[in-house]
Amino acid sequence: MKKIPNLSAKILAAVVSISALGASAATDGGDLQTLREQVRVLEQQVKALARQIELREEAAAATAKSASKVTVTDKGYALASADAANSLRIRGIVHFDSRLFFGDAGVTNNAFVLRRARLNAEGQLARNYSFQFVTEFGGSALNIRDANFSVAVNPSLQLKFGKFKTPVGLESIQSDSLTFFNERALPSNLTPDRDLGVQASGDLFGGTLTYQLGVFGGLGDGGSSTNTDFDNSKDLVARVMATPFRNVKDSPWRGLSFGVGANTGREKGTAGRTAGYRTDGQQTFFAYNPAVIVDGENWRFSPQVDYRNGPLGVIGEYVVSTVNVRPGATGAKAELQNKAWEVTAGYVLTGEDSSYNGVVPRTDFNYQSGTWGGLELVARYAALKIDDAAFPVFASPASNADGAKALGFGFNWYLSKAVVFKIDYYQTKFAFNALAPAVSAAPLLRQDEKAFVSRFQIGF
Repeated sequence: MKKIPNLSAKILAAVVSISALGASAATDGGDLQTLREQVRVLEQQVKALARQIELREEAAAATAKSASKVTVTDKGYALASADAANSLRIRGIVHFDSRLFFGDAGVTNNAFVLRRARLNAEGQLARNYSFQFVTEFGGSALNIRDANFSVAVNPSLQLKFGKFKTPVGLESIQSDSLTFFNERALPSNLTPDRDLGVQASGDLFGGTLTYQLGVFGGLGDGGSSTNTDFDNSKDLVARVMATPFRNVKDSPWRGLSFGVGANTGREKGTAGRTAGYRTDGQQTFFAYNPAVIVDGENWRFSPQVDYRNGPLGVIGEYVVSTVNVRPGATGAKAELQNKAWEVTAGYVLTGEDSSYNGVVPRTDFNYQSGTWGGLELVARYAALKIDDAAFPVFASPASNADGAKALGFGFNWYLSKAVVFKIDYYQTKFAFNALAPAVSAAPLLRQDEKAFVSRFQIGF
């Protein structure tokens, strides 16, 4: 762009010119008419110059107003229109884990694991429409974790379509980077993960009540959709959470939320059967026999609570999962009911607020500046019990536990909002059915699981 001339300088030049002409006129009265004409011309030039500057300033302001905005923060890389009606944000998650097991003779399970490596594209269109697309590069194959779009009618009604987390469990729907521990507790074994569906959600009564209500394809415990759902059976899913003191200033109960998640539907075949229940160390301690199929009604019910008060955070949930199974294509059907619960607590030693949406350290770690980020201690106890009727027809008592009780302790170091280092210790004790042999056929079940899991996490 050309440099805008200085209006004051031009006007000053015009004044000087007029003065010079005036001086000339004083010595030669015959040039008075010429002087008047020159003054008129100069006045027109000054007005034209002023208007030119005004037009350039208006054009510059219009260009700035319509220009896109690029933002780079610890929440991702964002591109937005000037009016913020349209935006695109690129985010990512990388979890690099180290797993070390103690006293596990005969089992090879110590490992480095790229637990997650995800790229997340999310955005907004015309202010009221949004989308999310998450790809997973960790593990053995590339897969789509989330692919959905939403329509925001108003704060009390938002519609969502596609693949996303099924709203049943408390911890299972929390972001992978925001949980107290590196791995979710035992109850998440019984709740579904991501599924194809349609959901309505929103905030009511000034945000003191939130709800989700949807129809999904239906999954087995801990299952995730394969991006297709070719059957006539669907699940109805509902979840409601109340935060009754949210708007009561200075109340110690302001951070209390409680509610329930549930689903009901019918499943048939192997797709509705769990792939197995895992320990905190991600080792399978129970799985149905390969020939077992699901045939009939399934339902889950999960009361849950979340409490935050300054640096203190506590969550608790209880899950009942009911499934109807057959030992094979033919055979008597049985209804099995598996149950699990957990209580988890965290305390931020450096004083930052605990939150379901994560801890934001007041300062980032910087050795030269003497700042250390945020420090948090966490602890939990969880248990899972398999229905006794699962043995021996639907699962082998020789190679499966019929329950697990897990104790965990951890330390989270928030080097920044985006970078976290976590260290966890888990100890899991297994229980066995009365028909189980004295020595389990599964080597990992012959002793308690004692696992030390550390994680270097980047999430932006």
